[in-house]
This record gives sequence, structure tokens and C-alpha cells, in this order.
Amino acid sequence: MHILSDARRAVRAYPTLLRVGLSEVVAYRAEFIVWILTTNMPFVMLAIWHAVAADGPVGRFGQKDFVAYYLAGWVIRLLTSTWLVWELSMEIRDGTLSARLLRPLHPLFAFSAQHLAALPMRVLIVTPVVTALVWFAGDRLAIRDPRVLVIFLAAMVGAWLLIFFTMVLLGSLSFFLESAIGVFEVWLALFAVLSGYLVPLELLPGWVGRVARLSPFDSMLSFPLETLIGLRDLGTATRDLCTQWAYIATMAVFGLSVWRRGVRRYVAFGG
Repeated sequence: MHILSDARRAVRAYPTLLRVGLSEVVAYRAEFIVWILTTNMPFVMLAIWHAVAADGPVGRFGQKDFVAYYLAGWVIRLLTSTWLVWELSMEIRDGTLSARLLRPLHPLFAFSAQHLAALPMRVLIVTPVVTALVWFAGDRLAIRDPRVLVIFLAAMVGAWLLIFFTMVLLGSLSFFLESAIGVFEVWLALFAVLSGYLVPLELLPGWVGRVARLSPFDSMLSFPLETLIGLRDLGTATRDLCTQWAYIATMAVFGLSVWRRGVRRYVAFGG
């Protein structure tokens, strides 16, 4: 009943929270744009692989395939990422989380609204890249099939949720560790390799690629990305969507469990 009452309050409060969150993004748009500009690694990798593929395809990837892959990967990463781990870690350390805990709305609902509010600005930023993607590699995109489009959109929602609950888990470690950011940086390094962010999974060494496809990192980026550019057929994408949402449920359970234990510890020590 407590969870249901929190959910009802969140539904009523969400429009206001989204407006406030959007106002904050607009107010701090310079910092937001600087953050966007630091996410340029896919463009660096695109330049490298595009040059390599000039002499012939690399596996299934020709030059146009690499363009589609890295442009789409940058867009998906930008639309599904969150920075919650930094905020949780900071608010736990400096004690400002206490004020959130006194409010009637669960802090994680407020955090989720704050992060979702940034999406309109992110969509605005990625629009030119999406236009370039369609122009240069439109024939590689699989969303012309309505069934694939539905799976892709569900995969995008799923990727955001999976990353959000992962950030809840990693951020909540700050209740117990001096530097949860150190754990996050290890996670980020694994993400860069195992999600397909730097290199397409099928171009990784065999055993690394197999581990990556079995890991939740695949569901965070490579699955929606490969579905979009036609590297996963309808049957494979449907199966992987079920896998993704199973990972979401698992990560939500672990993340919320660590959060609850951490909050009890935080309150007990007078945070």
C-alpha cells in the first residue's frame, strides 16, 4: 500500500516535477551542452573504423554500416543515459538527501522526473545527427517495419529504465562506501566495451562478444542499436526484448533493496 500511495502521489506531482526539471536544464544549458560535447567518443571511433573499412568491409560492416552504427549509437546513448549516481553520491555525502526524505514523495520518483525532464533538450540536440543518420544510412534502418519500430521503442524505454535502476544501485553504495564513484567508473569502463559503445559486439574477440551479449550491458545499448540498424531480425529482437525487461526487473529489485538498506543506515546515523 505504501508503494501504491507513493505511485499515486508521483502521478499527480509528475507534471510539476517535469516542468521544474526542464526549467533547471534550460537555466544550466551551458553545462548541459558542455556535457554533450564530451560524449564524442563514437565520432572518434567512427572516423577510425570508416578509414579501416575503406579497403573493404570489416565483417558485415562497410563504411555506410559504420556510419549508421556510430551515429545511431551516439543518439541512443544520449537519450538513455542518466547522471543519477553523481547526484545520489553527492547528496548522501553532504547530507542534503535528508531534506528529500522528509518530503511526501519518494526521492527516486523526484530524481526520475528530473532526469526525464532533460529529454526535450536532448532530443533537440540530437535532431541534426538523426537527420544525418537518415540521410547517409536511411536504407540501413529497420524501423520501416512497424513491428520492429514497436520493439525498438520498447527497447529504448527499457534501456533508460535499466540504466536508471543501475544508477540507483551504484549511487546507493554511497551509503556504505567512501567512494561509490570509483565503482561507477569501473562499471563505465565495462559498459564502454561490453555494450558496443566503442566497438560493435560482433567485432570483439569471440569469447568477449559472447559474454557481452549475455550481460545486461547488451540491453543498455547494443540491443536497441542493432535493432534500429537491422542487425537483429524480428525473432531475435523479440527474444532480446524479453531478456532486457527481465534484467530491468532484476536490477530494480537489487537497486531498491540496496537503497532501502542504505536509507535505514543513513537515518540511524543521523544523516
